[in-house]
Amino acid sequence: MGVIDILLLIAYGISFICAVLLIAALFFYFRGRFEARVVSLFMLAAFFFLGAYTVKMAVAFWIRFSDVTAGDAVLAALKSQTWAAAQVGTTLGLLILTVLMYTKRQDLFMALPAIKEDPEDDDQR
Repeated sequence: MGVIDILLLIAYGISFICAVLLIAALFFYFRGRFEARVVSLFMLAAFFFLGAYTVKMAVAFWIRFSDVTAGDAVLAALKSQTWAAAQVGTTLGLLILTVLMYTKRQDLFMALPAIKEDPEDDDQR
């Protein structure tokens, strides 16, 4: 393992840990926002981007530091397909964030409808 491999291992590890910590913090943020029934679309897009980026970092770590042999074509195909899906998710997240930023819609919020109980349940009480 060379110096570049060690540097990449450290960089991928730090990126992955930071992304997971940010996702955890955003999870609690969104839990409170969903209870308030109002969600920022910009933050929702950022959460989507960060989730795709985290998958991408995990796959990059997996690809970089695993031995890919010719006999294990299924595993190599799985790595490639997972990387492609993570890249598409990252690109979509960046696209949504860019559109929101350049249309000056960073403060766009979505009001969620309240969950109503069945009126039939009230009659049975």
